[in-house]
Amino acid sequence: MSAAPWDDDFIRRRDAARERLDTLFGAKGGNREDRSTWFDAVYDTAEGDPAAVPWADLAPKQELIDWLADKAAAGESALDIGCGLGDNAEALAAAGYRTTAFDLSATAIQWARARFPQSPIGYRAANLFDPPPEWIGAFDLVHECYTLQALHGELRENGFAAIARFVAPGGRLLVISRSAEEGTESSGPPWPLVPSELARFAALGLTCEETFAYEVRRGERVIPHIRAVWRRGNGYPGQGV
Repeated sequence: MSAAPWDDDFIRRRDAARERLDTLFGAKGGNREDRSTWFDAVYDTAEGDPAAVPWADLAPKQELIDWLADKAAAGESALDIGCGLGDNAEALAAAGYRTTAFDLSATAIQWARARFPQSPIGYRAANLFDPPPEWIGAFDLVHECYTLQALHGELRENGFAAIARFVAPGGRLLVISRSAEEGTESSGPPWPLVPSELARFAALGLTCEETFAYEVRRGERVIPHIRAVWRRGNGYPGQGV
C-alpha cells in the first residue's frame, strides 16, 4: 500500500478545495437530499483531482492497516461504508476479506473501479439509509471510516442504527473517526464523535471490545481520532432505523 501524497502542492490543492466545498449547498448539513447533492458535487467538481476530495488520501488509513495486521481473515465477508476512492476497501480485500464496498456517489464508485480495475471487490453505488435488503445482518466485519462524522442532525441520529444493522451475528464493527470530548461544540463539517455517541452502539446490540485514541497531524494541526471495535452477539440485528 502506498503512502498518502501529503506534499506541499497536494495540501495546497486540498485546502483550496475545502474552502470551495464549504460554500456549496448542503455543506453544513441538511436532509438526505441536501447531503446527497453535496457529496455528488464533491466528486463531480473534483475533475479527477483526489486532492479536491477532502477525505481521499490515495492510501488506506494506517489505523486500519495496523488493526488488520494480526487479524487472520479466511474469506469472511466485509463491508466498507462510504468507500470513496477505494483504498480502505482494497486493504480489507488484501487482508483476506470478501469485500463489498459502497458509496453514495456513483462518480466515486466509477473512480474506484478505474483505480483498481483488477479488484475482486464488489464496488456499488448505494445509500446507507436505503441499502440492498440482503446486506442486513450479512457481514462479519463492517468498516465505518469518517461517514458518521460527515452527518449532522437527524441523519447523524439515524446513522448509528443504519450502520449497526449490517453486522452479522458474531460479527464486528470497526469505527474510525475524528473524536472530541463530551460537550465539545463543532461548526463542522466534519463533526467529531463524542463518547456518548459511540456508546449508542451498545443499545443496538453491540459490545465494545476495544478503543484506541490517537492523533493525526496535518501540518500544525493536531486532530484527535478514535478507533473503536464493537462485536454483535448471536441475536439477529433489527431492520428498523
